[in-house]
Amino acid sequence: MKFFEMTWPELRQVDRARTLVLMPIAACEQHSRHLPTFTDTILCGAVAEGVEREMSDRVLLLPVLWLGASDHHLPFGATLTASLDTHITMLCEILTPILNEGFPRVMILNGHGGNIDTLHVALRRLQPKFRGALLTGASYWELAEREIAALCDGPRKSVGHACEVETAMVMHLRPELVRTSEIKDDVETVPDALRGLFVAKDIAQRTDHGAVGYPEAATPEKGRRLLGAIVTRVAAVADAVLRESLPVS
Repeated sequence: MKFFEMTWPELRQVDRARTLVLMPIAACEQHSRHLPTFTDTILCGAVAEGVEREMSDRVLLLPVLWLGASDHHLPFGATLTASLDTHITMLCEILTPILNEGFPRVMILNGHGGNIDTLHVALRRLQPKFRGALLTGASYWELAEREIAALCDGPRKSVGHACEVETAMVMHLRPELVRTSEIKDDVETVPDALRGLFVAKDIAQRTDHGAVGYPEAATPEKGRRLLGAIVTRVAAVADAVLRESLPVS
């Protein structure tokens, strides 16, 4: 079920008890020299729509929120962004009417690294007001970490930025938007002593041309396999959320 294709009488008839509201969130920001600024929205939207196709009678898909928290990409330009506080407020205000209408299960599906913190804070803010709801969220690459790692050929086995994974998936979904002559690995070196430590840097302090990872290893076929594996895994998580007991209010 797609929220944005339904009428209010149709939405009123949706069985709240057996429906998961899926909210995809992404960004519009620079993606190195070879990928379009809408990369995160294209990819997160494709994953979310794949999940909805697999579970169309149990998932209510909201429109992709394309505006993300992307201040750290501003040094390269080509970026639209909300402030952290504004993004948190946006997430809360979009979900509040849904929760007030009695949908007890929500999953935010994230497609942009800068939204991870805002996603967590938004759910924390909503939880005291909706104690009987199951409020969940994660980035698609967090849920499908193992599946993604198994399909990566480059040294990096996780999603970076304009990396092997993102480049391959855009090659599969929107090949006309990939500037193949501009694809170049952009390797970030992190000292082993700092492994696991969060360091606040903007993207220009981390990379030379706006990527993090090994996009030279990307292929359209790999993108097809990545998308399929990610959709399967996220759908399995969505099914588990639907089977999970609601919190005691």
